[in-house]
Amino acid sequence: MYRTWMRFLTPGPAHHRLGLVCLGVGLQHGALPTVGPRTLDHHVAVVISAGTGWYATPDGRRTPVTAPALLWLTPGVPHHYAPDPETGWDEAFVDFTGPATAPYTELGYIEPDRPVVPLTEAAAPRGVVARIARAARRDNPLLEVETAAAVHELLVTLRRARADLAPDGDPVLKALAHDACTPMTVADHAAKHGMTPAELRTAVRRGAGCSPKDYLLGIRLGRAKELLATTELPVAAVARRVGYDDPAYFSRLFTRRTGMPPVRFRAQQARAVPGGYSDRVPDPDDPPMIAGPRRP
Repeated sequence: MYRTWMRFLTPGPAHHRLGLVCLGVGLQHGALPTVGPRTLDHHVAVVISAGTGWYATPDGRRTPVTAPALLWLTPGVPHHYAPDPETGWDEAFVDFTGPATAPYTELGYIEPDRPVVPLTEAAAPRGVVARIARAARRDNPLLEVETAAAVHELLVTLRRARADLAPDGDPVLKALAHDACTPMTVADHAAKHGMTPAELRTAVRRGAGCSPKDYLLGIRLGRAKELLATTELPVAAVARRVGYDDPAYFSRLFTRRTGMPPVRFRAQQARAVPGGYSDRVPDPDDPPMIAGPRRP
């Protein structure tokens, strides 16, 4: 015995330009029928929150699946899977497509070469799928846009739930972020952590989906933008604060990556910050009170 609910969507051309669109969503549990062998032309994320089963690779080899787990079904790759017929499993799936699948794959959020991914927990990704299911009612005027936005959220949530990643973040990435604005090369950072540059590249690519250079650059330029927007420091001083002794090189790099020179960014984004700028992130659940007009 099994129970199944599913809904399929047909987003229009404008929705596809959002980058990702939801093509279908489903919630199923029990001794579900075997799926495949079949090949799809779009992506599917299958979240297994309870139970066991198997997944067969194109060469016929079976990989055991034990919840919580994620099955990645990717375009053009044959797949074949099923729950244990005696125990069944609890499954939630989302079909999706769009041009943003390419960069999400490049960044490691979608893993075509890893169809079975152990998860630390399934509650968070299943919660996102449940929101997609609620949004997929036919009388929802925001249907395609709301479900498309949730697919982006689902990919982030699934990456965070991966069992091979620490839930509080990779210590190597945290250390790199802490030292990002010091004038150190990638080799210097690797040596500090007792790693070769190749080992550091592998660790950063696995954790952040990019090279150490791009990871450090993103942090440095973010800090530079904060200083340009909230202080009156000269551009040369801002460059030194974020690890660049050559202000001309910093300006060229900033312009190439942001599309405008530092002085123009400052002209557009400068804010007066009474009392100085703070690195502390405010608590969105406890915002500061804004004083209203005094009563006589």
